[in-house]
Amino acid sequence: MPQIRDVRVFVLKLPHEEAYLGRLDDGSDLTEDRGYVVREPWRSLYSARFETMLVQLVADDGTEGWGEALAPVGPEVPGQIVATLLRPALLGLPVGAVRPAWHRLRDLMRERGHLTGHQADALAAVDIALWDLAGRRCGLPVAELLGGAFRATLPAYVSGLPRDTDAERAALAAEWAGQGVRLIKLHLGRGVEADLATVDAVLAADARLRVAVDAHWAYGVGEAARLGRELERRGRIDFLEAPLVPEDVEGHRELQRRLDLPVAVGEALRNRYEFQDWIGRRALCLAQPDIGRTGITEALAIAEVAAAHHVPVAPHHSVGLGVATAAGLHLAAAVADLPYFEYQPTTWAVANRILRTPLTGGPGEGIALPQGPGLGIDVDTEFVAKHAEEITA
Repeated sequence: MPQIRDVRVFVLKLPHEEAYLGRLDDGSDLTEDRGYVVREPWRSLYSARFETMLVQLVADDGTEGWGEALAPVGPEVPGQIVATLLRPALLGLPVGAVRPAWHRLRDLMRERGHLTGHQADALAAVDIALWDLAGRRCGLPVAELLGGAFRATLPAYVSGLPRDTDAERAALAAEWAGQGVRLIKLHLGRGVEADLATVDAVLAADARLRVAVDAHWAYGVGEAARLGRELERRGRIDFLEAPLVPEDVEGHRELQRRLDLPVAVGEALRNRYEFQDWIGRRALCLAQPDIGRTGITEALAIAEVAAAHHVPVAPHHSVGLGVATAAGLHLAAAVADLPYFEYQPTTWAVANRILRTPLTGGPGEGIALPQGPGLGIDVDTEFVAKHAEEITA
């Protein structure tokens, strides 16, 4: 049985003509010279570049596997964790023993309270690489290693309308509808009345469109309930995502009790234990694990927790590039109750830059599951070497 003989870590910060989610609300551009900034009225830091951390595992027979963390800000942090803490434990492990490796790596910092945060992000990238390596070694796609794909084409929705005004957002929504798109997620949280005005403009753009609302953790229970009731009254709304601050499980539970509209949560969560708490308390009705923060092993466990409570899984995906996207697609293909996958158009364009063969499909016709062994992708190693900074311990 071949063993892992090398672990390499790369940090990428790729410029693009359009920042993730477009311009800032004050109309200014998010530029590199401004560094990380808070996108008001939201609270989180954002970058003008598409930032990520890649892991390459190399076996002693020359087989390679790639993984990626969702690290849109400060990818050096999880990168250093891989290089310093995880790499020594990976060297010499047998290729294909993914679950034993995951358990070993998880437990390295578990008793110190690091099942979440940057440690989890680092482990997610390694876990994805372990699955890719295992699939390439045995000649099978990751979805087959997970027990088989329920679908070869994944239904998807468009995430975001990066325009400055509601009229412009409505025009872009109409363009998407003309390409066969039927669901668009709006990135809102700008105040209840402003959010509803945007929803109304987009719904009016094409009668075939449905809408989901990402509130970016902006509201209290009362405001979120008012927003949710108004959305229900309008109809053609699929879910309300991240309405309250991310640690308020009871608040989300109370909100979900008040609404028929599904509350969606998951991007801030990292493991089955967190999802079990939320799902067990009925604090969400749509689970959104992000493969770049959970890895494949834990995402599959999360999907089983959700299935036991009859909760559908719709993976979150924002700025992860080609490796994380492919991993998310394989996981999504192996989930029985999957309504759709998140397609972020700007990210998709950047994601394919690190691949020799681009991912195919889109939110109109559906996204094709990558074919071939492992993740079914071919990472452009020359591009990565040219544009990345390698982290060594």
